Amino acid sequence: MKARLLAAAFGLLVASAAHAVTEIHFWHAMDGALGDELNALAQKFNASQSEFKVVPQLKGDYDTVLTELRNTALQGKDRPEIVQIVDVATQNAMMEKRFFRPVHQVMADAGERLDAKAYAPTVAIFYSDKGNLFSLPFNISTPVVFYNKDAFKNAGLDFNAPLKTWYNVQEALLAVQEKQTAKCGLTASYPAWTMLENVLAWHNEEFATRNNGYDGLNADLTFNTFLAMRHWSLMSSWVKAQIFSYSGRRNEGQQRFTSGECAMLVASSGSYANIARDARFRWGVMPMPYYDDFKGAPAHTSTGGASLFVVNGKTPAEYKGVAKFLAFLSRPEVQAEWSAKTGYLPLSRAAVEVKRKNGFYESNPGADIALEQVIGKTPIPASHARGVRLGNYQIIRAIIDEELELVWSNKKPPKAGLDDAVKRGNEQLRRFERMHKQ
Repeated sequence: MKARLLAAAFGLLVASAAHAVTEIHFWHAMDGALGDELNALAQKFNASQSEFKVVPQLKGDYDTVLTELRNTALQGKDRPEIVQIVDVATQNAMMEKRFFRPVHQVMADAGERLDAKAYAPTVAIFYSDKGNLFSLPFNISTPVVFYNKDAFKNAGLDFNAPLKTWYNVQEALLAVQEKQTAKCGLTASYPAWTMLENVLAWHNEEFATRNNGYDGLNADLTFNTFLAMRHWSLMSSWVKAQIFSYSGRRNEGQQRFTSGECAMLVASSGSYANIARDARFRWGVMPMPYYDDFKGAPAHTSTGGASLFVVNGKTPAEYKGVAKFLAFLSRPEVQAEWSAKTGYLPLSRAAVEVKRKNGFYESNPGADIALEQVIGKTPIPASHARGVRLGNYQIIRAIIDEELELVWSNKKPPKAGLDDAVKRGNEQLRRFERMHKQ
């Protein structure tokens, strides 16, 4: 009798082990409506099979995710299998090959197919090392302009007519101010990205030498151009005229727009989901404005966002689950749904076709603006559209933000701010070179 009970108990243990679910922990920085959509993606994957369970964990903003990851490494604590890393930290993360396992290797070892060529070249190249995906592009966006149609209508403006140039925007903002249809005219999220990097890319100007950093570590920053000085000067004049309002270095401007306080917002196309959820007025999307006296403008905007890195030191079973989840995320229909619900770019031609065939762009006017901006109309170096890949770029962007704040608070002339940002930024590039001499 005792033997039979022991045998039965052993059988239950074996059965339990055979049906044990391997958890895949996924640290991310997406809150609000974006976090809801990410959780829905994980639940959909979990429901599609019974071997693995993806567990998304919100860790705070992008900086907090990286800080938490570093702390777990230093303290010897358990780390996640997947971590979302912001684009500006990509170059640094790729140099930490002992800390991360390349995505293409994880997929190949698990027998899962992932072809970098299936992704848009401007996206794939940014997250690739020697032609192979090092991390998986995930939430990729480009800046667009969101505007309050009700505030425009009440100011006597035709809210269906796009504002092509920055001077067209100025005229609209003055009308909004005169009619007092919004307390604030224009604000911007991530201003170093939206009001410098992308202003240059949109006008076919480089940000740094060495193909914007793609051709080697010994690049130099070159963004202190006449165009950049002109744009920062114009924004400074708008601050004084109280038609442009600085909201902060990250996404603080989004809440000011969705509350109805500001009539216009320059922000990531990935703001779409939260704006759709929170705004209580009619709103629209228009392309980034440009200066029409610059030859070739508008050209391309550049992409930003984040990708998924796979952490080293995990078991074969865990890597198998990671590979299956990443393969799931790469499916055209999954990409198309994620793009439609969030505003992030569809990352492959196949995903774009899914959205076209299901009529998404026809039923959502303006939803294709971000995609059209990245595709562009004028042939230019691909590096301008695929963004900036430089070492220590998180620090450099913070430097740009500091100098920009000094300019927009009238404490430093635009040229001096840009020159100082280039000088301080180049010091960071030289420091990164010394750390990673080959």
